[in-house]
Amino acid sequence: MMLIQSTLRRIRLPVSFHTSVVRFGSSVRQGLILQSVSSNVYENLAVEDWIHDHMNLEEKNVLFLWRNSPTVVIGRHQNPWKECNLHLMRGKGIGLARRRSGGGTVYHDLGNVNLTFFTSKKKYDRMENLNLVIRALKELEPLLNVQATQRYDLLLDGEYKISGTASKLGRTVAYHHCTLLCDADSSVLPLVLQSPCTGIQSNATPSVPSPVRNLSQAHSSLTCETVMDAVAKEYSFEYDNKPHIQVVDPTDETIFPGISQKKHDLCTWEWIYGKTPKFDIVTSFQILHEDSVIDVKLTMAIKNGCIESCSIILPYQWLPKEQCDELQNILVGSKFCTSETVLLVSTLIRSSPQDYEIQTKWNILCEKLISVM
Repeated sequence: MMLIQSTLRRIRLPVSFHTSVVRFGSSVRQGLILQSVSSNVYENLAVEDWIHDHMNLEEKNVLFLWRNSPTVVIGRHQNPWKECNLHLMRGKGIGLARRRSGGGTVYHDLGNVNLTFFTSKKKYDRMENLNLVIRALKELEPLLNVQATQRYDLLLDGEYKISGTASKLGRTVAYHHCTLLCDADSSVLPLVLQSPCTGIQSNATPSVPSPVRNLSQAHSSLTCETVMDAVAKEYSFEYDNKPHIQVVDPTDETIFPGISQKKHDLCTWEWIYGKTPKFDIVTSFQILHEDSVIDVKLTMAIKNGCIESCSIILPYQWLPKEQCDELQNILVGSKFCTSETVLLVSTLIRSSPQDYEIQTKWNILCEKLISVM
């Protein structure tokens, strides 16, 4: 990951504790700028959690700059099966993360800049933050046509989304984070943010699709480095007119005591998938087997990422009811997860004294089932 060059200072931040509140230095009067050296999404999201939980923001605002390796990041109340193409992501090695804030799903890679504005709750103002970003961009390219919307997005030329917004309001503190598409992989972005799953019935927060464009397409000078530099300078001008960036390592427990646990929590299946609001799968599909076309109806209830109930309806002459019931029963209580379904069906096949034809049909059904996971 490249770091800002013109204003960068690499220093170790002094940390002191007072009634569980951590203070970062005293060299910056009100506005503190931190930049992560990590491109690991879980480490960077853990920094957000740590600042939210531990820093005193009553007299000091914080801007956190960070970038991630290819990852899809969903909002706190979203359904990953409905928001993104999990199969394609697994094949391309693209990660999945669930953040603590609300909002919609976004794609991150090293061509995308993330900005997190931390304040006390009473000073929280998303539009003020977006206007700061606009001023920074116009310092680089005065003729750039960028505007904020009522949804707190940033549009380029009145049409193309270059930034999405999400926020988290705590009891006394708040943060607003937004993306800036500088040079993200535009060939991958629309593919991973389109779910192939059908039949999902959910009250989870849906994303609102929008046409997007990279800032670098508007002008080649708008790289991640120049944009971060400009935003940092504009942010500093709000306070003491002395651009000053502190580079931080999100894995450094001497700076962020307890942060490894925060990262661990964000990496778990229980958080990424298990926090999905309850939803149902109601779908039909066909199985081509030998010379027959078999119609199958699948109904599942998913709670906390696990299969709460399962109904598989298909012709009795193709698979006897008791065999279908056995498959349904083994799935109930398991994670709604490709690897777990494959393991359970494989175990069922090995442990059951069935003939080869029954085992083959279980395998075929399993392949169809994992196509909706």
